[in-house]
Amino acid sequence: MPYINVKITKEGATAAQKEAIIQGMTQVLVDVLGKNPATTVVVIDEVEMENWGIGGMPVSEFRKTIK
Repeated sequence: MPYINVKITKEGATAAQKEAIIQGMTQVLVDVLGKNPATTVVVIDEVEMENWGIGGMPVSEFRKTIK
């Protein structure tokens, strides 16, 4: 039984967006590894922005450097 854990920043992803992530991740395992979608588990964790860092910076500050 494959288990996929997706972590995203908590910024208001809609139920429809989460559903699309779940379907998409499941399909990747079907396409690439031939896994059974009926036994593929996908969990989405939403992480508060202040708990996420990239390159030694909080993600909110890191984003300012790439825009």
